[in-house]
Amino acid sequence: MRKHLFLFLALGFWALGCTERSREVADTETETVADSDSTAIQPALQAITATSLLAHTKVLASDAYEGRGPGTRGEDSTVNYLTRQFKQLGLAPGNPDGSFVQQVPMFGFAATPQASFTAGGQKINLEFPKDYVAVSRRFVPDINIDNSDIVFVGYGIVAPEYDWDDFKGLDVKGKTIVMLINDPPIRSATSPDKLDSTMFGGNAMTYYGRWTYKYEIAAEKGAAAAIIIHETGPAGYPYEVVSGSWSRENFDISAANKNMDKTAVEAWITTEKAQQLFSATGNSLEKLKEAAQRKDFKPVTLNAKANFKMKNKLREINSRNVVAKIEGSDPDLKNEYIVYTAHWDHLGKDEKLQGDQIYNGALDNATGTAGLLELAKAFAALPEKPKRSILFLAVTAEEKGLLGSKYYANNPLYPLNKTLANINMDGLNTYGTTEDVIVVGYGNSSLEDILMEEAATQNRRVVPEATPEKGSFYRSDHFEFAKQGVPALYAKSGITVRNQPADYATKLQEAYTSNDYHKVSDEVRDDWNLEGAIEDLQLFFRVGYRVANGTRYPEWKDGTEFKARRDKMLVQ
Repeated sequence: MRKHLFLFLALGFWALGCTERSREVADTETETVADSDSTAIQPALQAITATSLLAHTKVLASDAYEGRGPGTRGEDSTVNYLTRQFKQLGLAPGNPDGSFVQQVPMFGFAATPQASFTAGGQKINLEFPKDYVAVSRRFVPDINIDNSDIVFVGYGIVAPEYDWDDFKGLDVKGKTIVMLINDPPIRSATSPDKLDSTMFGGNAMTYYGRWTYKYEIAAEKGAAAAIIIHETGPAGYPYEVVSGSWSRENFDISAANKNMDKTAVEAWITTEKAQQLFSATGNSLEKLKEAAQRKDFKPVTLNAKANFKMKNKLREINSRNVVAKIEGSDPDLKNEYIVYTAHWDHLGKDEKLQGDQIYNGALDNATGTAGLLELAKAFAALPEKPKRSILFLAVTAEEKGLLGSKYYANNPLYPLNKTLANINMDGLNTYGTTEDVIVVGYGNSSLEDILMEEAATQNRRVVPEATPEKGSFYRSDHFEFAKQGVPALYAKSGITVRNQPADYATKLQEAYTSNDYHKVSDEVRDDWNLEGAIEDLQLFFRVGYRVANGTRYPEWKDGTEFKARRDKMLVQ
């Protein structure tokens, strides 16, 4: 599916309405929900403990699990551990075939590419991965691009609803296109110090700004290669995050056409090398970037050629999602589901590194996976099970492009029109309890309303994320559910830590992003404080429990890009 088209949502589905059931629910004056403060849920809340959460995290993040790379011994160890834990908790297999796994057919691809530019009569050599990274997702062994014309296409966006087209009809078939990351920052005409909220979400990134969209539009336009210029500020992460992930084996979901509909080369380049390329052609990257922030921007054909050569090392693998279930107690509702997700994978092991070679992924996302086990334990501890069924889904290959959740969302084990909500966890709080709860993608669904009510029982408030321009909503597994129309909630601990200075959490988060995120140093630390994680898990339990026993289907709010998809789904 062309993800940029799911901002389709104003285009024709609005009249479809809702199912008879959802109409009936919407007409209900008062939602009947279980009392989340009743003594009935106390055993569940008490079952979630820091001791157990830390123990699971230490196992999953241990060197023995080799960074939990898909298709490795680390995957086998992780899947076996999660399956064993779910069984010990008394959960049922989540796959209707009687197993605890959903097979996810993927292929792995790795190459050490060679690349260069010729510009203004000079050759610009590119060092991999210092200056650039490049992959081909085509399931073919050899990729060669020779003397491909290079065209700068601004932000590479075609968005009819914003009357925006960076290509202006230019045929880029067989050419190499160069693009900027994120959305164009359009300044408000009345308040130049602010972004125009009517264009590309204002401060919030739209999917047009996400790197995955940019490669998709490149493929649709028939480009031979697509290069994104990396900038840490707009991207939200340093170049080392890209080079660390893209300079090793990567994965995609297997397709019958061997992904020949994708662009032959997908690449990133550092800002410094991009500046060198543009200067060699007599252009200024900064000036062209300014021009690209206007609707009248037209693509610029540079006096330059691109060359790529790579030999893909290919392998087919069957990775696995791990899935367990607690069946609902109401015969009429047990075929409806609330799905909790966390990705079990990380970046595996890189034998080319000196010294430590294991990307343990302790915070990202051994903590979230351990939290999934804690939530399973909590629901299992209930004296009476909720009316609807609860699915616990530990997905593979999030770090490779949300592949496990994408596969589930496109091949659901249970119908998505009977899936009421997805609640996702990706990196739990390790710095203590907070007064606030952050919703990534704030303002999207009625799940936030439930979250607010339940957060109030913890004397906490719900707030939007501080940096929506980083596009975090599109970077974790809930997004694949949202794309298909399922209301999804991605919440995190806030930054106002109780009994700590105002900047306490912010400093810790910034230090983690700079020093440990997607690096071998992401390991369990002695100074972790998991009490905030426990409070969050109890909150996520309360929200899921409310939905599982409630009379209302959660809904996307008016104006969100996912509502029409959900409305269409519910009338089928």
